[in-house]
Amino acid sequence: MRILAIESSCDESAVAVLDETRGLLAHGLWSQVDLHRIYGGVVPELASRDHVQRLLPLVRDALATAGTAPEELQGIAYTAGPGLVGALLCGAALARSLAYGWRLPAIGIHHLEGHLLAPLLESPAPQFPHLALLVSGGHTMLIEARALGDYRLLGETRDDAAGEAFDKSAKLLGLPYPGGPQLAALAAQGRSGACPLPRPMLDRPGFEFSFSGLKTAVALAARAQPLDEQRRADIARGVQDAIVDTLCVKTLRAIEATGLSQLVVAGGVGANRELRSRLSAALAAQGGQAFFPRLEFCTDNAAMIAVAGLMRLKAGERCDADPGVRARWPLTQLRPPRAAMTGAT
Repeated sequence: MRILAIESSCDESAVAVLDETRGLLAHGLWSQVDLHRIYGGVVPELASRDHVQRLLPLVRDALATAGTAPEELQGIAYTAGPGLVGALLCGAALARSLAYGWRLPAIGIHHLEGHLLAPLLESPAPQFPHLALLVSGGHTMLIEARALGDYRLLGETRDDAAGEAFDKSAKLLGLPYPGGPQLAALAAQGRSGACPLPRPMLDRPGFEFSFSGLKTAVALAARAQPLDEQRRADIARGVQDAIVDTLCVKTLRAIEATGLSQLVVAGGVGANRELRSRLSAALAAQGGQAFFPRLEFCTDNAAMIAVAGLMRLKAGERCDADPGVRARWPLTQLRPPRAAMTGAT
């Protein structure tokens, strides 16, 4: 099976072609960072308009790079949610139109399931069941992934996500948009322990997260002293240490509770090198293994949507006539492909 995949949930326009036996044949991405930078964040209407301009040329380029004609495809996958509704509709409308014109099955994919399955693009790849830490600008979740579509939520953030804490802290330090990667780079110049910050909810049992208090502590630290370059770097180091410590402690607690030995780390914050190093070392010390997507597949991309789409299309799952994009879509509402087809719960 060979499929085309389209991702347009927020501010990246992305297209990929994935072949079941030959692997990823093409993936292209157009980032809107420069478009939204002057506003300090994503403007939904501008994001939608840019998707309209970028997606079809990306489809043409991806098919040309993959050396694939439409008649060589067996399906089309697209992101159906969660995300910005206007942006989602741009990708869904294009995918469903192409599927209709080319007489192909189409399938709407959950954006977060795409992130969870992104490590399957690597070798070695994780096996089910495993624990997953899904950590991004909008989500921080610990999930027991038992099979495709069978996900048990162990804990999530009660307020800000880890990626949001990175980005908002960066803004407080006067760093340019997007702030998370800028803060991580600056943290490398900071001194460990020079700016101690709270580790939210580590004194409580369970797997819940909370990062809003950390953001408040960063605001206070930024006002306490003049923000010269060293002070800014020290605060950045304190932010990264607090977030990484919290994620690692909670994740290892979940590993112990579930007895699972494989960990998948997915989402944009999964690109953080300190987090990768800490979790890889901790799992190896316990005889387990941590799996990460390559850096370019940690953030939004169409390759991960292609993986999820290929697996579900192979199982016979299809979409009905309604593209059904959703701004909000709890991951726990997903079902394995056979259950989705039969309507079973």
